[in-house]
Amino acid sequence: MSASRLRRVAVLVLEGAKPLDVGIPAQVFTTRASMPYEVRLCGAAPGLVSGGDGLSYHVAHGLEALAWANLVFIPGYRFPDREDPPPTVVQALVAAHSRGARLAAISTGAFALAATGLLDGRRATTHWHYTRALAARHPHVRVDENVLFVDEGSVLTSAGAASGIDLCLHILRGDLGVAASNHAARRLVAAPYRSGGQAQYVPRSVPEPLGERFAATREWALHRLDEPLTLDILARQAAVSPRTFSRRFVEETGYTPMQWVMRARIDMARELLERSERSVEQIATDVGLGTGANLRTHFQRILGTTPSEYRRTFTRGE
Repeated sequence: MSASRLRRVAVLVLEGAKPLDVGIPAQVFTTRASMPYEVRLCGAAPGLVSGGDGLSYHVAHGLEALAWANLVFIPGYRFPDREDPPPTVVQALVAAHSRGARLAAISTGAFALAATGLLDGRRATTHWHYTRALAARHPHVRVDENVLFVDEGSVLTSAGAASGIDLCLHILRGDLGVAASNHAARRLVAAPYRSGGQAQYVPRSVPEPLGERFAATREWALHRLDEPLTLDILARQAAVSPRTFSRRFVEETGYTPMQWVMRARIDMARELLERSERSVEQIATDVGLGTGANLRTHFQRILGTTPSEYRRTFTRGE
């Protein structure tokens, strides 16, 4: 792929940066033939940056990388509630956003993003341990402690380190489509889709061992999306009552069982639209939605677009 078509990603490494938070976007968007991204690690200045958890980083680029990038990740760092990043860093982030770059914070990186004022009046999240501190330090930010990530268009935030994977896959899905996102998830051995926004909530208590059985039930259902899948059928597969299954399922996933099945069917339809030439009617049958009209209705409701437009978007230029 030519350099002019590469998407430019900068990972901003601040003092006390957390290793996983730095590594996740660097690995997800790593430059390779199947990934049209170029990644640069940068800091307030080129050179050695002291990190958290006993690690330090040698970054080749300074803040000029933020002027180059069209997607900037801000990994979490230690003691984010004590002081803001240097003014030069805050100004460079604001300038990058003004140029049209997306800014994506992982975990406590939300504090650096909030320091720019770009989160004022917007929803945002951070690691659960710091949600109250973020709300206290930046009272104009609408902090949501229950979500894995929040996409506000040009500014995005995620909860703890693992949810940085969810955020990166979400961005990748929007950029390149669900097939590319699923491929990256398989490479990372990660869940391909845990929705952000109002749909996917972090559990408020430790799940009981029943969760493993439900994971197996979800996997079983994914291989039978073209078949009838009712609450009773799923509960029977999980060997619990429908009432118990429904309640526990919501606690684990943030979806009702039927909402989850519908999302899974729409995701499968998305991949078929991207990777095959099957008609909308054929795909509707393949994913268990019966008719093209039914697929179009749910596609529009969930994704805000039509199957045909979605196909054009993710096959254009291939």
